[in-house]
Amino acid sequence: MAELRCAGLVKSYGSRAVLQSVDLEVPEGTLTAILGASGSGKTTLLRAIAGFVELDEGRIEIGETVVADSGVRLPPERRGVGYVTQEGALYPHLKVADNVAFGLSRAERKAGRRTAEVLELVGLDSGFGNRPVHELSGGEQRRVALARALAPRPRLMLLDEPFSALDASLRTDTRRAVLDALAAENVTTVLVTHDQAEALSMGQHVGVLRDGRLIQHDEPSALYTAPADLALARFVGDAVVIPGVVSAGRVSCSLGDLPLAHSAADGPVHVLIRPEQIALVEGSTATVTGSTYFGAETLVQLLLSDADEQAVTARIFSHEAPKLGDPVALDVTAPVVVFPA
Repeated sequence: MAELRCAGLVKSYGSRAVLQSVDLEVPEGTLTAILGASGSGKTTLLRAIAGFVELDEGRIEIGETVVADSGVRLPPERRGVGYVTQEGALYPHLKVADNVAFGLSRAERKAGRRTAEVLELVGLDSGFGNRPVHELSGGEQRRVALARALAPRPRLMLLDEPFSALDASLRTDTRRAVLDALAAENVTTVLVTHDQAEALSMGQHVGVLRDGRLIQHDEPSALYTAPADLALARFVGDAVVIPGVVSAGRVSCSLGDLPLAHSAADGPVHVLIRPEQIALVEGSTATVTGSTYFGAETLVQLLLSDADEQAVTARIFSHEAPKLGDPVALDVTAPVVVFPA
């Protein structure tokens, strides 16, 4: 395992800038999730770290080794990096054990111990070794791809949206198996994804790429509760954004006079409220205009009875959900974040 350090990474294709001065540090033995929309530069960042893409500028260190810098470009096979692609990229003509052992020395392939060890790490028993790849489910194929990447004992693991093609229940089980395997090997890992829940639940740290720039890199809770800007707030989770005015350390808006999570200058602002911060209580300051059921939780759409008829959304337990047209009052249960208007 090794710490990853990236400084000033720049990559363009013609006139299109894909990475713009990206700085990233991933502590040894931790997992950092990189979150971004399609085209934000996520895969290019991974491929540059792995050595498949030559940077225009920037420096990459893995442990004590400089693998990319001015005049330096270590080839992929000498970087000690494991790479799992979105498709898994298993060899269809080889059985599971042969896929897993592909990157091992001849002696280790012959002994078979490492192959059995990593299959067990990813939650597959030794009987899977003799199975053809085409007989495996999607989740099993992702686990085999991870086992193959882990087998040579990489210093760094790169995961490129490895769960995106799986259904919801299989995705959850496979994520857990992958996290357990990476923790058991204590491998430094970078995961890229467009799935916010995946990034927030898997990463000890989460970075957000937007148009090739790393907008924020923080612990998941900090990223969610204190986003760097309003666009990021809307990208990471559901957001209720209403106008307000800050004065004397509080903000006045259509939901009341509210405390601030962080200090802000007096004046007009956008107020960020997460739907789970809004509780429904007895009263008639809003009307239920719709709802979206998610099992344990329901998103309730509401229209405030003020002059602006502001629309807001609350997230509540489904068994507490009111009916369409019901009058309710709203109570904001936690300090809010604001951004300059």
